[in-house]
Amino acid sequence: MWGGFSNGLQQLLNLFFGIWMSRILSVSDYGVIGVLTIFTLIATTLQESGFTQAIANKKDATVKDFNAIFWCSSSVGIFLYVILYFAAPLIADFFHMSELTKLSRFLFLGFLLSSFGTAYNAYLFKHLMVKQRSLSILIGLLTSGIVGITLAYNGYAYWGLATQHLTYVLTTNFLFFIFSQWRPSFDFSFSTIRELLPMSSIILITKIFTHINEHIFNIIIGRLYNKVEVGYFSQSNKWNLMGSSIITGMIHGVAQPVLRNVESETQRLKRVFLKLMRFTAFVSFPLLFGLAYIAPEFIEIALTNKWLPSAFILQILCIGGAFIPINNLFGNLLISQGKSINYMWTTISIGLLQVAIALLLYPKGIQTMIIGAVGVQIIGTLIWFNFARKQIKLKLREFLKEIIPYAFTVIIAILLSNYIISSDSNLLLKLFLKILIVGVIYLTILAICRASILRECYAYIRKSIFKR
Repeated sequence: MWGGFSNGLQQLLNLFFGIWMSRILSVSDYGVIGVLTIFTLIATTLQESGFTQAIANKKDATVKDFNAIFWCSSSVGIFLYVILYFAAPLIADFFHMSELTKLSRFLFLGFLLSSFGTAYNAYLFKHLMVKQRSLSILIGLLTSGIVGITLAYNGYAYWGLATQHLTYVLTTNFLFFIFSQWRPSFDFSFSTIRELLPMSSIILITKIFTHINEHIFNIIIGRLYNKVEVGYFSQSNKWNLMGSSIITGMIHGVAQPVLRNVESETQRLKRVFLKLMRFTAFVSFPLLFGLAYIAPEFIEIALTNKWLPSAFILQILCIGGAFIPINNLFGNLLISQGKSINYMWTTISIGLLQVAIALLLYPKGIQTMIIGAVGVQIIGTLIWFNFARKQIKLKLREFLKEIIPYAFTVIIAILLSNYIISSDSNLLLKLFLKILIVGVIYLTILAICRASILRECYAYIRKSIFKR
């Protein structure tokens, strides 16, 4: 519940500050930041090196283990920043944007600061201190959002976005430090790193390819098109990932530790996994398909007409985005069962296929290129299933039974809503009616069909309210 509450509130803050910043800044401002996003994410992943998830799988983590992670992560962070500092002019030349030299050197300070908080984050994650992690992130979002808007209003353009990012990293990691019950010392052994390395290196490679999957279009579009087109895609991708991260964040914070701690009895593990999958599909499809449905009205009302060209891109991305939490849950299952190598190769194969499709289709335009990549993302769900099914003896029929009803139900709800709502309705009224009608029809159909997820949610809420 803390994971769900936190992620919901995080996305509301992101929504609020994202809308406000988008109304102030230009499309090209987002394009300039967009082309640097993948460098920041990969560098952050390299300094974190998969230690957070790796140590979560270690049953008896000691102070020495967290000390080793701290010194290793901070050293890698410093090393990477020095490399990227001197590589900044090359990045600017590649994208033909001279302003990237100074901007990238400033923005890349984010992963350097983050490297000193990796061990604290790992400590909170390992000990299921979800409340403390949630508060840290929420305060970081609130503080950084205020800073970003203040700078944007005062004409700092993309520098406001960069400073917002750095403020978030600094605030969040400082609070990780405050909430953690551990403090670093020189009492460590690199044998810990050697012990965690087999799993953490696999997670590291996997995360890098995950970031490539999510942001490779920023590089391709930035190189082959222009920063305005990057801005449109970055904006669309931001809202898509924001929607999917509500569910992935909620599930990811507990799925791996829970699945890891389930007894080795296969049938019990299977039941727990299917319940997680059922809840994920129950939330993911209406949220992402619904976002695709309201995209034109949402963008015109919230972000103004200057962002309307990004509406169709957002609709395409959201169709694939609905499958991101499902695939993420499969990944958590593989990691929890010590099958990180399968997790890695699945992510790599889907990522390489997406890149190949993108490069093959880019002459036909950005929209065609994105449609092809989304198709690969949906097909990738079956690839994830194939790697995970042996762990819990899961049949394809059982898996589809947990997700197809929710996808079809929300599609029916959208079609009925589109038939009911007049096309010439007021824009704000149309947005409100779309959300209301789709939500009511979706829940009504599930109630008529006596969906077990509704009973489970109702029982839990009732128990929480009336609990002594």
